[in-house]
Amino acid sequence: MRSHRRLLILLSLGVITATARGQQQSPAFCDLSLLVAAEYPCTWPQGWPIFQINPYLRIGPTSAYNSEILTVDPNTGTQLDVPPHSIPRPGSGLPNSGPTGAMFSDKVPAWQYGGEACVIDVTDLIASAPRGHSALIKKERVVAWERKYRPLHAGDVVIFRSGYSDKYYKPLPAGRRFLAEPLENKTPAWPDPDPPCMEYLATRNVMHVVVDSPSMGPIPDLQEPTHIAGLKHGMIFTEGATNLTDLPPTGAFYCAVGPRHADCAGSETRALAILDKPLAERLIDSVKHRRVIDLSPVLHPDLPLSLSGVAVGAHRQPYVKGTFGYNPNVDAAFNTHIMDSHTGTHLVPPSYALPPKGFDNGSYAPHVRRWLADYERTFGPRGTSSVTTEQVPLEQTCGPARVIDVRHLVGTTSTEDRPISPVITPTHIAAYEKQTGALRPNEVVIFFTGHTDRHLKRMSDGGSAMMDDPFSGKSEGWPAPGPETIRHLDGKGIRCVATDAPTLGGVDPPQALLTYWTLGTAGMVGVEFLIDLEKVPDNAYFLFAAPKIRGGHGGVGRAIALH
Repeated sequence: MRSHRRLLILLSLGVITATARGQQQSPAFCDLSLLVAAEYPCTWPQGWPIFQINPYLRIGPTSAYNSEILTVDPNTGTQLDVPPHSIPRPGSGLPNSGPTGAMFSDKVPAWQYGGEACVIDVTDLIASAPRGHSALIKKERVVAWERKYRPLHAGDVVIFRSGYSDKYYKPLPAGRRFLAEPLENKTPAWPDPDPPCMEYLATRNVMHVVVDSPSMGPIPDLQEPTHIAGLKHGMIFTEGATNLTDLPPTGAFYCAVGPRHADCAGSETRALAILDKPLAERLIDSVKHRRVIDLSPVLHPDLPLSLSGVAVGAHRQPYVKGTFGYNPNVDAAFNTHIMDSHTGTHLVPPSYALPPKGFDNGSYAPHVRRWLADYERTFGPRGTSSVTTEQVPLEQTCGPARVIDVRHLVGTTSTEDRPISPVITPTHIAAYEKQTGALRPNEVVIFFTGHTDRHLKRMSDGGSAMMDDPFSGKSEGWPAPGPETIRHLDGKGIRCVATDAPTLGGVDPPQALLTYWTLGTAGMVGVEFLIDLEKVPDNAYFLFAAPKIRGGHGGVGRAIALH
């Protein structure tokens, strides 16, 4: 345990590299997601929006934090397709329309994202078809797997492992072999199931199917028929998975979660597997019995989802839904999204507030230099870090949930001190432990403030109470931990701290920055902007993941609780 904690601290300080981290990562977790970066073939190459990451905030004279504007199409990297991708809305009168045509990504039940991984080997089909064509995965391949292992049933996630992304997902121009060259009829395409195979899976009540190819559909002619064959039954698909060779034929827990975009036919996502047998069995049982709670708010342009800031002009990039093109099959436009990397439920990696090694503290604004001097007098040297979102181990943002109810702190500050947040102190942690038992290393501590549940509304319905009013001093801020509390949790081996408030830092600028400096210097990470914590029972397992975007200083993702 001490060595694991030291590893994370060294990472946050930039002492060891991401490569070393990868070599020492726990074998209980497998990252099954493609790296999203501009030089990779992570977006569809025929007229779709190009992935962009714009580093509009960098630590220095004008900002104490790092953040990015992300432009991300839901078909980027490892991705989820949900029924409206190919199924028209009910009552539209279009062919194949039906009830599942209203099952957008914000309405898919949380239990459907996970299940027992049933891995079907189709590696012999790679490059076996003519150029511009996909080899077909037939129903008979699934039946043969069932004879060898067991019948498929509800709660299973069927994974077709071809090795295609492992072999061909590379930086461009070599990465053209992944998507562009098959579409140009220059090379064989990826193996994929045909429509009868999908229909058979539906008879087995399989509701989630995974491929390590760019799309759940054989080209040139069966892409849409295969999609329709599964999606009309309410299935969801993970496309673009990778690294599937580490999974056994059965027994692992698989999950893919991504941002909860409103009225969207898919989502960029993060796929993972858990191999630790007792934990995997527990999570599989939770999914089978649909004991899964969604802890992330719906992302909608009318909701206050990104920081508004204390001063005029200090706001972050708002969440924007853009449209492009038109899909006549479902009578709807295609969507893309533009957002700050700290929008809705999101990750706070160490490098959010910590500068890289070699940073000149004199380049901070004068008031930040004063705060830094106060911090270092009290807590010692502030760390440095280059640990961005894709480098944070998945196991660090997952673990047994310890929900600490701090709602009693609401209303305890003075109006004269605003903007101010009630401070969660080590004394509050001790009171919680006295009632529920001591915190244990690698549990996820989650502060239940009730703020998002009360105030996340459209601006026309009073949404200013979410962030605008607290930041401007018109109302009290949400309860937030101070740096002493973060140090206290670090001493107990806690590696991830979460909250249902917009931030862990609160609304007072120096207090917030000191909290984030302490979090990052300890190698800890945060998850912010949760909802519905009142529904989380004592025995729940917390799971959060964000798409694997390289160089992000935040990560818009999804949190669920399994119990």
